[in-house]
Amino acid sequence: MRRAAFLCLLLATTSPAWAQDKPAAKGPDHREQMKAEAEAAWAKPSVEETTAVSHGAVTVGGQRIAYTATAGTLTIRDDDGKPTASYFYTAYTRDGAAREQRPVTFFYNGGPGSPTIWLHMGSFAPVRVTTANPEYIRPAPYGFGPNPDSLIDKSDLVFIDALGAGWSRPLGDKTGKDFWGVDQDADGFARAILRYTSKFDRWPSPKFLFGESYGTLRNPVVAAKLEDAGLSLNGMVQFSTIMNYGVRQPGYDQNFLTLFPTMAATAWYHNRLQNRPADLPTFLAEVRAFTSGPYAAALAKGSAISAEEKAAVARKMSEYTGISEAYILRADLRLTLPRFQTELLRDRRLAVGRLDSRYLLNMTDANADSPSDDPASTAVTGAFVATFQDYATRVLGYKTDMPYRMTARGPGFDWDWKHRAPDGSGTHLAPDSAVDLAYTMRTNPYLKVLFMNGYYDFATPFYGAEFDVSHMLLDAQLQKNIRFTYYDAGHMVYLNPTTMPQMHRDLAAWYDEALRTAASAQPPARPAAKAAQN
Repeated sequence: MRRAAFLCLLLATTSPAWAQDKPAAKGPDHREQMKAEAEAAWAKPSVEETTAVSHGAVTVGGQRIAYTATAGTLTIRDDDGKPTASYFYTAYTRDGAAREQRPVTFFYNGGPGSPTIWLHMGSFAPVRVTTANPEYIRPAPYGFGPNPDSLIDKSDLVFIDALGAGWSRPLGDKTGKDFWGVDQDADGFARAILRYTSKFDRWPSPKFLFGESYGTLRNPVVAAKLEDAGLSLNGMVQFSTIMNYGVRQPGYDQNFLTLFPTMAATAWYHNRLQNRPADLPTFLAEVRAFTSGPYAAALAKGSAISAEEKAAVARKMSEYTGISEAYILRADLRLTLPRFQTELLRDRRLAVGRLDSRYLLNMTDANADSPSDDPASTAVTGAFVATFQDYATRVLGYKTDMPYRMTARGPGFDWDWKHRAPDGSGTHLAPDSAVDLAYTMRTNPYLKVLFMNGYYDFATPFYGAEFDVSHMLLDAQLQKNIRFTYYDAGHMVYLNPTTMPQMHRDLAAWYDEALRTAASAQPPARPAAKAAQN
């Protein structure tokens, strides 16, 4: 018994050592397995171009127009043929139209870093989200259907998403940083347009660009790159324009001038003027004259301005904006946008919007010097996003597991604002693509440019576009190629449904004129040619 007990004790005390010496049976490494499964299921952009084709019809101006919708990707390559990015697009082409005569227009939004969901779902595609004026769109179900003001009657339409937004993604060893900059972004879009033109045999077609917001800074840069590549444009639409970021630098007064006519229009709309004129355009003509004259002269004098002149200018500014003279004098005649937004309707605890100053925001703090949000943006985002997500998959038939990104902005997004102008003037640290536009218009004297502006847009004020165009210093013949139109709306002019018929009429007439000019036997005479003829 003692021997047996001893053996049992010996086994009990030594068995752990034996267990440690014996190799343990290895089970599956779940982390590696999950990593492999995630890698296999990773939704990545494909080098191979994808397409989903569907068909529809819309009635515009009493005419039923059948069209083909193509949603897909365009693979762009560098000069050595290496794939660098995949751009998502949606194209609407009129059925039965001869491509040699049929225009094609390329659309994109701004940001920078925004997808083109806003122009696609809200403006001139054959379908459109239902919007009101100016109010918050109610939650789902949203209004959506055929667009009687679509431009499909005048042009085929191609909506392209910016790189890193929507379903546009870099390929291979490229990252978003390779495309996030003034020149890099424009180069990517130019290559995408060239790829579409080649893929669908549209080289004989008249071609137009249509940019909104930052897309209007992009337009002239893309146009210059296309011109260098042998693609001459017929026209360019600048919709809610900002071409010049240099005027926003601290220490310069131009941006105060740029904002002032929109401040006056906003005060007029909200009935904050003591002697409110009946007609807004006539009123704004007077405000423009004051802005470029006495107001610009006063700001140019800086602190050397006399007390009498300063008081006189403040009195006139108060008359035009409804802001008190005392407030304007304390601001040294320099009204910043956030403070104007909160001061105009402070007695009602309301702030006006930035994208569209007709929209109002209830203020939590009645003493705040800036709004906490932009009501014109939050009012419509849900309707546009939900409608597009449903439309893309259910109607267009485009299927992908990649998320549709509402912005390219996020970790690692650092936009390169440097820009090398094509006229040899060197590198701009703050871009002004009006230089590019002037260069391209002098190179291509047929190019028509239409500026479409909302009176109540503080993000891209109409006076800024007017100032930049007047400083392109084009000769009188080329100045005739530029036209301005104005609407009772803000930044996203199409949110006001009452503006849509007029915008369509303006665009239709402008397209007709651009095509007539291109078809004329004699190009616009240049100054040197005129001198030789005389």
